Amino acid sequence: MAIVRQPNERRAGLMRVFRDLFWFFRQEKKAYITGIFVLVIVAFLETVPPKVIGLLVDHVKNGTMTKEVLIRWIAVLAAVAAALYGLRYAWRIFIFGSAVKLARQLRNELYQHFTNMSPSFYQRKRIGDLMAHATNDLQAIQQTAGSGILTLVDSVTLGGFVLATMAFSISWKLTLISLLPMPVMAAATSRYGTMLHRRFLTAQAAFSSLNDKVQESVNGIRVIKAFGYEEHDVEAFRRQSEDVVAKNVAVAKIDALFDPTIGLLVGLSFFLAVAFGSQMVLAGELTIGELVSFTTYLGLLIWPMLAFGWLFNIVERGRASYDRVRALLAEQDEINERPDALHIAPQGDIEYDVRQFAYPGEAKPALRGIRFQLKRGATLGVVGKTGAGKTTLLRLLLREFDGYDGEIRFGGRDIRDYTLFALRSAIGYVPQDHFLFSASIRDNIAFAKPEAGEDEVVRAARLADIHDDILQFPDGYETVIGERGVSLSGGQKQRLSIARALLIDPEVLIFDDALSAVDAKTEARILAALKQERRGKTTIIAAHRLSAVEHADWILVLDGGRIVQAGTHEQLMAEGGWYRDMHRRQQLEALAE
Repeated sequence: MAIVRQPNERRAGLMRVFRDLFWFFRQEKKAYITGIFVLVIVAFLETVPPKVIGLLVDHVKNGTMTKEVLIRWIAVLAAVAAALYGLRYAWRIFIFGSAVKLARQLRNELYQHFTNMSPSFYQRKRIGDLMAHATNDLQAIQQTAGSGILTLVDSVTLGGFVLATMAFSISWKLTLISLLPMPVMAAATSRYGTMLHRRFLTAQAAFSSLNDKVQESVNGIRVIKAFGYEEHDVEAFRRQSEDVVAKNVAVAKIDALFDPTIGLLVGLSFFLAVAFGSQMVLAGELTIGELVSFTTYLGLLIWPMLAFGWLFNIVERGRASYDRVRALLAEQDEINERPDALHIAPQGDIEYDVRQFAYPGEAKPALRGIRFQLKRGATLGVVGKTGAGKTTLLRLLLREFDGYDGEIRFGGRDIRDYTLFALRSAIGYVPQDHFLFSASIRDNIAFAKPEAGEDEVVRAARLADIHDDILQFPDGYETVIGERGVSLSGGQKQRLSIARALLIDPEVLIFDDALSAVDAKTEARILAALKQERRGKTTIIAAHRLSAVEHADWILVLDGGRIVQAGTHEQLMAEGGWYRDMHRRQQLEALAE
């Protein structure tokens, strides 16, 4: 990714963000060079009208004004105005158009980065932060590459042409006098820029927290309402919102200092120009027309002076945002593919030999001494208390985490010998937290196989025992559901997730407590269909309800990250222990219902 090619060291100064973005300016060099060239022409043309005005004033004063002279100079002014109109349109297309491309490119890189990162990345990051990176930060960077470049080039070129014209065609002495306040302006804007950078970083962090709060509240709205926590949640949001406002007001207070400071110094420049210029007119060193031109030129300098302060504002915001985005994109995924990794999807037996595994940043092992072999085509049940390590065991097979002591083999090879795509294309995974996209039911089922025909989709739905439910909806398979399937029951969501996994007919099918929200009869129908349709293919079912694994060829009982029992249903019932006790308890609960 282009953005992470830049060095990581911090470099102070106004130009650092432009140096950091040089890779993009080089990429879009034709557009930027053309845009800057047009800006230079615009800056030069803007120096013409004040000169013409001064000449006309002198013609009037000297009594040499004629109709022909007036028409000639009006024609010049009209031609300059027409040229400026077209050229200003052109530089907006070249420069602002390129800035939009930068935002698009960085947005695509961010999205690609997000999709490539492992789950541990999302455990460390808040969703609100990631959303702020993809919205506010990219907007600030886009403004830097657009308005920032415009402001820098336009203020420098216009200011340079105006100063040169004032000094060499009117009076270098009066020019120097008028510029006496400039060092004060430079010192003030530099100081304001440093303060603005710090406060903007704080404001962006607060905005990220607010984003996170909104998403958390929306996702958890049912829990909030169930506990009558609405007023508390609104109050918590209000406090965070006020914090965001306070931090942005702190930014605005510094931002608000730019214009008054520069306005005061510009006013002082005008005072010096008029005071000393009038004396020079009386002394015969200047004509009245030249003084009028000079003050008009000084008026043209207001924009470069104000733009310089505005430039600090834009650049400091862009620099802070670019630092945040660059730091995010520089993060390396903990799951790396080997250079010679196989691109062929694995088939065959699955073997676990994991001596120990702990989640990143955790001292306590989540798994210890996990050793077993699962023959191809067999069904494995994984049961145990909440937190026993069932989901962790499955996530290691998906390579959501590395860093374990040991080896997991699939088809006779370490799973790290395969590319992530090859490994995961052999596995159909139905997680505990079933997620449905804002799309039609058909598109949700066909998510991993968008080219699937209608017959394939219906077949997967029948296997998941959701087909009849789908037909009850007004639009059938074309019914649009919400981001998390809010129009569906928990059991319907689970069965749609199961249908999505069954559609690709994977070598290995994993159910991570994916039948918890369906009733016993529905569960039995789904399991019977799986047994019939998935002959010769491997299935792993992790469950709390033991009826989901009774038919399995082998069952593992986990406790504290260890295998404490293993065998068939009959063997475990005969052996006694946790499995038999839990099975009897669940049977009694089922009878009581």
